[in-house]
Amino acid sequence: MGALLIRSDINLSGAQLDQFWLYHTMLRNYNTQLNLTRVHNFKNMVLKLYVDSILPANLLNLPSPLLDLGTGPGMPGIPLKIAFPHLKIILSESRQNRVAFLETVITELGLKGISVKGRAITPAFQEPVSGVITRAVERMEKTLERINGCLEEKGLAIFMKGPNCDEEIRAAEGRFSSEYELVRDQSYQIPHTPHKRRLVVFQRRSRSFGSIKAETLGKHPFHHIESEQNTIYKALKKLLTARGIKKQRAALVSGEKLVNEALRYFPEQCNGWITASDQQLPPGDAPSHLSWYRLGTSLFKTLDLFNTNTPLLRIQTKPVPDWDPREGFPAGLTVLIPFQDPENVGAVIRSAVAFGIRSVILLEECAHPFHPKAVRASGGAVFHVSFLQGPSIRTLPRDLPILALSPEGKDISQYRFPRTCAILPGLEGTGLPDDMRKTAFSIPIQKEVESLNAAAATSIVFYLWSQAEKKWGD
Repeated sequence: MGALLIRSDINLSGAQLDQFWLYHTMLRNYNTQLNLTRVHNFKNMVLKLYVDSILPANLLNLPSPLLDLGTGPGMPGIPLKIAFPHLKIILSESRQNRVAFLETVITELGLKGISVKGRAITPAFQEPVSGVITRAVERMEKTLERINGCLEEKGLAIFMKGPNCDEEIRAAEGRFSSEYELVRDQSYQIPHTPHKRRLVVFQRRSRSFGSIKAETLGKHPFHHIESEQNTIYKALKKLLTARGIKKQRAALVSGEKLVNEALRYFPEQCNGWITASDQQLPPGDAPSHLSWYRLGTSLFKTLDLFNTNTPLLRIQTKPVPDWDPREGFPAGLTVLIPFQDPENVGAVIRSAVAFGIRSVILLEECAHPFHPKAVRASGGAVFHVSFLQGPSIRTLPRDLPILALSPEGKDISQYRFPRTCAILPGLEGTGLPDDMRKTAFSIPIQKEVESLNAAAATSIVFYLWSQAEKKWGD
């Protein structure tokens, strides 16, 4: 064995040769049982397995710690560890019978600074490493995806490949051009054999997910919650109800777009980042007071009413002061909302904001505007409105300038908007109080349809108001 290694420009001490021989013996002894290698000829084993494993270190300064991805019977990791004892090596192997073999080899050879990870490496593996080496396990782009969590910035992804891997290189460069740079593409040959090899090395430009997560955990308070009885979880769950929202003065926001907008426009009010995965980190520019709540899958699904499978946001809401009818309405158009369906509440608020109407009075019957369904239906518009809390639709003063809507009302084209007034749609189903129906207005529609959705009808009036306002401006 020593002569074959020396001919390949690999010079080892007597102790290292003894370790190699013991490893070789164990590989042969366990091979029948575990199917560790298909190479059986002694010379071929030395050249194709051991020499091949060590050659990358003659072409490149190997980083440490170095993850040997898909090591199988321990190659290239164990030959590299024997030849370069200073390297810290992590052997990755998911097949448990081979894991036991590798642990036995490490013990019998007396190797230090080498360990076995008996699991498949995925982006969830976040132990930081300076390099990853793999011996033709899978396509390069698949490997680069796997090591997203562990390979550090400027770390090396080292691929031991056959000569015909140009298409793989192009695919990896195309997919990961912003994260990795190709820094080495070198052809070589296993000495004294016809076997051609290729060393392909990518250097990471970006930080590893693991390092970003560690920084995130240092910045944001973190809570990992698995129990339904957890106090924090119980409080979050109550935000699915109007009572809980009102008591905590907080709301849940769902959907990637709405969550990002809330963080952008109201960072000081955002205080909870809620996920089902430890890979869904708070954004780098999120406020430091934002707590991160990592929930068990079933707990998260309970809160994720719309099955977005994206992080939820807990946002503090502003108090809703009472409206005094004796003060009347501010100049312009006010909307009085009685809707009991939170989706209708959200829809009409969205339309109001779209037409520049920011005076919104919530009547006693109204569903909470920060109910998750209302927030979603509003497209986040609820956070751009300062609400007032009004009385019941039944006790509204009748002497106020109110434009009431009812399907049996007069044609709204007959209505002349005053500079100051309020629009009042009826409740879903029951509509307006009887005395208000007599002076109500309606939007003419085809007889085949009994009535418009209340939120849709209100939106049409917003448009008519906006047109009247333009004429006043002229």
